[in-house]
Amino acid sequence: MTNHIRNFCIIAHIDHGKSTLADRLLHLTGTVPERDTTEQILDSMDLEREKGVTIKASAVRMNYTAQDGSAYELNLIDTPGHVDFGYEVSRALNACEGAVLVVDATQGIEAQTLANLYSALGADLVIIPVINKIDLVTARPDEVAEDIGSLLGVTPADVLRVSAKEGKNIEAVLEAIVQKIPPPTGEAELPLRALIFDSHYDSYKGVIAYVRVVEGKVSAEETIRMLATGVDVKPIEVGIFAPTMKPVAGLTAGEVGYVATGLKTVHDARVGDTITSATHPAAVALPGYRIPKPMVFAGIYPSEADAYQNLREALDKLQLNDASLTFQPETSQALGFGFRAGFLGLFHMEIIQERLEREYDLEMVFTAPTVAYEVLLHTGETKIVASPADLPEDGLIAEIREPWMNIEIITPTEYYGPIMELVTRRRGIYKSQEYPAPHRVQLNYEIPLSEIIIDFFDELKSRTRGYASLDYQFLEYRADALQKLEILVNGEPVDALAAIVHEKDAYHKGQRFITKLKELIPRQLFDVAIQASSAGRIISRANVKATRKDVLAKCYGGDISRKKKLLEKQKKGKKRLKMVGNVEIPQEAFMAVLSLEDE
Repeated sequence: MTNHIRNFCIIAHIDHGKSTLADRLLHLTGTVPERDTTEQILDSMDLEREKGVTIKASAVRMNYTAQDGSAYELNLIDTPGHVDFGYEVSRALNACEGAVLVVDATQGIEAQTLANLYSALGADLVIIPVINKIDLVTARPDEVAEDIGSLLGVTPADVLRVSAKEGKNIEAVLEAIVQKIPPPTGEAELPLRALIFDSHYDSYKGVIAYVRVVEGKVSAEETIRMLATGVDVKPIEVGIFAPTMKPVAGLTAGEVGYVATGLKTVHDARVGDTITSATHPAAVALPGYRIPKPMVFAGIYPSEADAYQNLREALDKLQLNDASLTFQPETSQALGFGFRAGFLGLFHMEIIQERLEREYDLEMVFTAPTVAYEVLLHTGETKIVASPADLPEDGLIAEIREPWMNIEIITPTEYYGPIMELVTRRRGIYKSQEYPAPHRVQLNYEIPLSEIIIDFFDELKSRTRGYASLDYQFLEYRADALQKLEILVNGEPVDALAAIVHEKDAYHKGQRFITKLKELIPRQLFDVAIQASSAGRIISRANVKATRKDVLAKCYGGDISRKKKLLEKQKKGKKRLKMVGNVEIPQEAFMAVLSLEDE
């Protein structure tokens, strides 16, 4: 029977104390002894601890004896905390029956709190609201309880108030989980259906799939099948997280654990796939599976040409653990051989960049991030273009479509004006507004993804003193008046500096780019012309002046014709040098496109 099982997750905005609360629950149930503890037990990566964000989901089983004397098995499924990993969050929510909603007593409800809450309600989960950090001087528990009460339709007195850091009132959370969250449904006699809600690669056991068994049972003796990929495999072991991996004989309906598959890549056991028996397969897969699509693209090039192979191996190893990272080789005239990589979002890109630098000790040049455009040709063919350098000739293009997003911004009402101004300037279209709580407004907009991937979030935070929060979802591809902005150095186009811009921004962006590059490109022994070109015409130009050697220093006195002769000789030399000379373009130039806004 599954009556003693409770499967739940903790959802919260970044830095509202989700990982600290998870640590407290592990201590209180005796799953992890106090002496073995580290902070953020479930966040195993250094980056997760530093940034205060859960990047990989994980799971842990706790045994708890309730106040009525009954013993329960509690499965905590930890969810990623950033909007880039929304698909993983949705899979983790589908593996649960309930969710603990954690809200910071000082910050109140924020955008991702709401986004994750709506996802949890959409997955039909029972919500247990908890206010955390009540020990802080700036805490406003009564005010926040009112907001949560009006949002969820519960009385403010029903909202639990805890301090995960101090360990106050944590027992009440465990009791609420046991009392309010229903046990899982699902028959152990039916054919096996288990949801993969996360996976990671282990060099000894292959891909380890984190599973919630919905129906049937799974053991290491029976061959299993991945329904989406059609791969059959005999598991190496089946086990539970306690919180380290612990092998067991098998898992039955309602339980959460892992299956070590022995597969060599996470592409064969994708998040959201259904595991079934190879001999008695289930007729239909569990709903909701999709392949996560990259939204942001950037070129990655090794600083030294001979490190290309090392970069390839590092990306291969990262991809073993992260199926949403895509990459393919590309060549740039300016930067040589490298890769065009696809990421779920800007934060995902930042994580990959830091992991490449730290774990593999690589020095790289990252080009400015771009988005994928849909290009409709006059022939009727549609192409996806991830790099501006791959854009076909103007004459072949019927229209260019760019990805648009739905964004929700939650902010205190006094910052309404600055946010409106920021979004309108970035080509945003106002849709609606709601008031989830007194003094807080939720603004809904549609906006091109290219306008938010660079520094939109930073600007939003600085205009609202850090109080506004943002959530976004993909909406559609939409046609607009877009064109390619090319940068020419000494008459040669630099492919890595090309960008796709709106025609009304082309002139200003081109001008600002040239001004910036003039400061960044080091002076050569010859004049260097930098030009911006768009729609077949040059829209801006600047010269980087040559460094001059004083050839007249040794020529003192005498006729002026001697000096002219020496200067003419120098001029010829510089002309010859210009024909063969290479202009070194520094890394800052490739990132200059990031800071073109508002200069």
